[in-house]
Amino acid sequence: MTEEPGPPAVVRRVGIADVAAKAGVSVGTASKALNGRGRLRDETRARVRSVAAELGFAPNNVARSLLTGRTFTVGVITTDSYGRFGIPVMRGAEDSLAAGEMIAFLCDGRDDPIRESHHLRKLLERRVDGIIVAGRRTDPRRPLGDDLPVPVVYAFAPSSDPDDCSVVSDERGAARLAVEHLVNTGRQRIAHITGPESHASARERATGMAEALAAQGLEPVGHPLFGSWTEAWGRFAVAQLLRAKEDFDGVFCGSDVLARGVTDGLREAGISLPTQVGVVGVDNWGLVAEAARPPLTTVDLGLEEIGRRSAELLLEAINGRPSPGVHVVPGHLVVRES
Repeated sequence: MTEEPGPPAVVRRVGIADVAAKAGVSVGTASKALNGRGRLRDETRARVRSVAAELGFAPNNVARSLLTGRTFTVGVITTDSYGRFGIPVMRGAEDSLAAGEMIAFLCDGRDDPIRESHHLRKLLERRVDGIIVAGRRTDPRRPLGDDLPVPVVYAFAPSSDPDDCSVVSDERGAARLAVEHLVNTGRQRIAHITGPESHASARERATGMAEALAAQGLEPVGHPLFGSWTEAWGRFAVAQLLRAKEDFDGVFCGSDVLARGVTDGLREAGISLPTQVGVVGVDNWGLVAEAARPPLTTVDLGLEEIGRRSAELLLEAINGRPSPGVHVVPGHLVVRES
């Protein structure tokens, strides 16, 4: 007669008490070592973590939340429904949050104060440990609220309150990188085509260009041509320059989309790029920059780094080390063929 198999053996879950006992420390010390909290000697922290890895210890998130008073969750409210700027920022933020064993709830505010207030209320009900607010423009925005119970970091679009923590791109620095590259490649007569003057990024980039040219002992060709962030405006604006018989050998464009229109307009006018005119954009939007003819030299604003830095600062604030003020992330030049 075949013997019936018995119930499967119960494998006991390794607990923090097991880790503490094998490492020769108290449960409290083991908890601090694994959560990165408290003041411990480096060798103690390393020993506890080594033992935890050896035993295959997986922290119980419910118990950890009860012990620390934290949920290890973060809210991310974005106003960028298109994702052009918000997605790279959030991708960078997730890198830092994952390293801190945090997860994020993503909410789309859509530039609607009522919707944003709804998301804020729901995130606070879920007892998130902190919030990142990611914008799609560099114009200062109103704070999320007063006397919030959790820290908030503003990414890309800074808070209008200087006491808040904001992480932003270096708009004037982006213009300086573009101008210096054009000058270093032999351009002396540089025009500027950009977006709406009502946008902070367009104004800052125009100011940065003027400052960079002055530092080189040069003056811009005419006044900045403010318009819209479209290829159509890029084509129209460069046609204006050509009709006015402006003598220019370089164009700094306020965005890659604009630069795509500028390069099309120049090429259609029979102007050789970059032999006769060099063009530099801003954003390093691969979909546009790499498909331009010729491929576009541009300034990358470091959006993923803005996200990473925002999340790092938020984690520091959650741990009691806030860093108020504006934190500027530098961009870098991506050289292609334009």
